[in-house]
Amino acid sequence: MHVRLGALLVGAAVLAAACAGANNADPDPASLPTAAVTPGEDSAQSTATADAAADVPITPSPSPTAAVALDPRETGGLRNFLGYQFSPAPQVPTGPLSPAATDRLDSIWSKLRTGGLDGAEVSRLAESGDARLAWILSDLMRFVRPGGDISSGAISAFESLTGAALADDPVALRSPWQSVTDHLIAWDLPAFDGYADYKGRLFTLIEPGWQPFFEDADADIDWRLVSWGGVLIDDREFGDPQPCPQGCIPALDDPGVTDAEGGSWYPDDGIVFAVVIGDDARAYPRHIMEIHEMVNDSLGGRRIGMPYCTLCGSAQAYFTDDVPEGVEMPVLRTSGLLSRSNKVMYDLVTKSVFDTFTGRALSGPLRQEEIVLPQATVVTTTWGDWKAAYPDTTIVSRGGGIGRVYPLNPLGGRDDNGPIFPVGDVDERLGVQDQVFGVVLDDGTPVAFPVEAAIAALRAGEVVELSGVELRIDGGGVRAIDSAGDEIAGHQAFWFAWSQFMADTLLWEP
Repeated sequence: MHVRLGALLVGAAVLAAACAGANNADPDPASLPTAAVTPGEDSAQSTATADAAADVPITPSPSPTAAVALDPRETGGLRNFLGYQFSPAPQVPTGPLSPAATDRLDSIWSKLRTGGLDGAEVSRLAESGDARLAWILSDLMRFVRPGGDISSGAISAFESLTGAALADDPVALRSPWQSVTDHLIAWDLPAFDGYADYKGRLFTLIEPGWQPFFEDADADIDWRLVSWGGVLIDDREFGDPQPCPQGCIPALDDPGVTDAEGGSWYPDDGIVFAVVIGDDARAYPRHIMEIHEMVNDSLGGRRIGMPYCTLCGSAQAYFTDDVPEGVEMPVLRTSGLLSRSNKVMYDLVTKSVFDTFTGRALSGPLRQEEIVLPQATVVTTTWGDWKAAYPDTTIVSRGGGIGRVYPLNPLGGRDDNGPIFPVGDVDERLGVQDQVFGVVLDDGTPVAFPVEAAIAALRAGEVVELSGVELRIDGGGVRAIDSAGDEIAGHQAFWFAWSQFMADTLLWEP
């Protein structure tokens, strides 16, 4: 652990956990800090720290103006995935932070690097009366041991600033940080000017490789929603088969494949994410995707990038070769960051961040080029059903082409009890982890179909259609067509993920 970061994490170590269920690196355990893992998180994921990046200068701000109530979420009524109703949102000031609040923050950030930070100093952030500082408290809590001095000070300040009582929220029993952040997301609490600068200074203490993400002043990233996923950035060169030396989720580039007969090693009831491009079909076994969470591949004469967010139950396929002339083809990688429990992917070439759910570039050179990666449909089904429908399909080979051994159940039920990262309030029309198949129409309208009910209806001979989108069974899964019979690209996801990233989605009901 770097000595300048040790002041924050002394005796407390960074939280492990999350994006994937298996250790994706092979570090020397003696070289890593002792991980403090909250219930529901995965202790197998290795964690590490890195050298700190340079400070971002912060200019002290004048006093804030009058407080205003948040609307329309002021009166509460929103619930988390365990049914807890969030308390009414606190009032917040407008304008910049007060000079006293700025001085307090600068003192805390100085001690993050030089040592001496304690919970009492963190708790004194409540003296400002500015509830917007709760976002800073959330960020600090992510990197310290639950129940420790700094965490306790942050909880005290949060409750004082917001009026919320974490003891009322069952999520707080397993992760106070998750509860704090859920509240802030549900309230849509504003951040103060300069928040991203403070956040960048903290996060790049953990991983300097994230520095480029904070450098685009015009980035379309809502930094309030970004949290650490428990691993470091995957910045290995394209084609590197080795795991990250300090712990990351390593993408699989150009995996080895075999024909259906050669895929007999994979059980027929094993889940695959299947893609058809042109005359070529390919199946990607879920347990391999759970380890890599990102594949860059060639299929049907095209280049594709396939992120799989285990936390969202969502595999997608993007055409990475569909970029303007003069723009180098992106190579997709996992950043180690999350946004509302969805993996944050980025381009290795330009360090541009993408919205994983939409394929839209949010920062960097690709944002400036207004790049939106088009998608292909991903069919989620079983290997037996897929190869019966597509006997000429290929499947990723047993060792992925890199000689790795993949356990068939690397997550071990990690996500069985609901989201383990903050998602805020939930859309209660479905269960949070019900699988839906979703598409987005040309006019931007999102449409979702509960998969289990839709397949049952289709097998009973019923028509499953909503807003001009019709589902068809394909290889044991589903895909969508429009009224002209043309395919509409889509994919499956947990309902909480689809509904939070596709606000006001239309939902088919049987």
